[in-house]
Amino acid sequence: MAAPSEFPELKEVKRGLMAVSGLCRERGLLQSAKWASELAFSLDPLPKDELPPLPALSEEDLADLDAYTLAKSYFDLKEYDRAAYFLKGCQSQKAYFLYMYSRYLSGEKKKDDETVDSLGPLEKGQVKNESLRELRVELSRKHKARELDGFGLYLYGVVLRKLDLIKEAIDVFVEATHRLPLHWGAWLELCNLITDKEMLKPMILPSTWMKEFFLAHIYTELQLIEEALQKYQNLIDAGFSKSTYIISQIAVAYHNVRDIDRALTLFNELRNQDPYRIENMDTLSNLLYVRNMKPELSYLAHNLCEIDKYRVETCCVIGNYYSLRSQHEKAALYFQRALKLNPRYLGAWTLMGHEYMEMKNISAAIQAYRHAIEVNKRDYRAWYGLGQTYEILKMPFYCLYYYRRAHQLRPNDSRMLIALGECYEKLSQLAEAKKCYWRAFSVGDVEKMALVKLAKKFWSITK
Repeated sequence: MAAPSEFPELKEVKRGLMAVSGLCRERGLLQSAKWASELAFSLDPLPKDELPPLPALSEEDLADLDAYTLAKSYFDLKEYDRAAYFLKGCQSQKAYFLYMYSRYLSGEKKKDDETVDSLGPLEKGQVKNESLRELRVELSRKHKARELDGFGLYLYGVVLRKLDLIKEAIDVFVEATHRLPLHWGAWLELCNLITDKEMLKPMILPSTWMKEFFLAHIYTELQLIEEALQKYQNLIDAGFSKSTYIISQIAVAYHNVRDIDRALTLFNELRNQDPYRIENMDTLSNLLYVRNMKPELSYLAHNLCEIDKYRVETCCVIGNYYSLRSQHEKAALYFQRALKLNPRYLGAWTLMGHEYMEMKNISAAIQAYRHAIEVNKRDYRAWYGLGQTYEILKMPFYCLYYYRRAHQLRPNDSRMLIALGECYEKLSQLAEAKKCYWRAFSVGDVEKMALVKLAKKFWSITK
């Protein structure tokens, strides 16, 4: 664990963040550029004479400058095929990345346009980005020749992940973090491929302060909340106390362990610091939903509509609002709108599954939960939802499988243990059921059902 004293000077950190933000913007990696910019903003301003210098243009950059400038204007307007056309044959690393990235995004956009037409069942390989294999062949050739920079390695990893070549993708993302440690996008992609803590042990990651952000994030995703909170506290002590990203991540961590009061306090602090922020507001709406706070949820929905009604998070917040009012058809409609904007948005699939459950549309609920698992196999809510659907269908063996998967992801969640215990009861495995109920009581039974069920089991034995 890195202690705060091991961090470089904050001035050096800020210079690096400002520089990598510019590099990401030049390549159209806007989310990574925004992340670096927000983190840099949370640190004290630099004196004018200590600002990072503008990157020098190589001879190749100068030769490609006209084509790059034109193509980047097309890229920014999402005219990806047009951008790629004018970049073909460019030699500089920056222009080559934008060329390949434009081709990749063009294929993804066409695939998503076909996928959202029906939002029907997601069959493996149902809609493919046909250019992925071509991109893989070309990037593989460049990789073997050691001609890919940190951004090129990142894109190569993304292509491998899309082709379900997970082991190869992980290796390439690790290489990308070594080549360009301050590019958050590569760390985030690596995080999305890690399914348990054991996978981290053999990884040789760069010794950089960015590794602490990565570990904090992956611990949050893996529901290792104590470890995550410790990491974030270390980062705060190191000088990132004003970072809205860290505040939001700590709030999400408390949301994951159902510490609703602390999570709400942090989200309110976040809203005060950044009132036009939309990221993570769907998580806040989940908390307001659980607490049955209709006026607050209504205000949040109206506020986000005024900021941007066509954001995925806004649609999810409105969906939660209608769900709380028991208008489940309207809620499902807004979750569908969210998925038209981003078919791989995990929260919307899971929440839509919940709405279909409320409407007794079991087959549609199963499809939605399966979509969620396709997007992220770590989503315990989707596994738990599938368990509930098969419980309604009176298929206890299927039910047991899905509840077990949910329990593996949330070993200390009493709800998963109670569900497992009830499933074992139906299968007449009473010894296993009793173990589950006792474990649920031991970890803090939030629904106060474990002891009652355990007592009934012992009572039925002694009768």
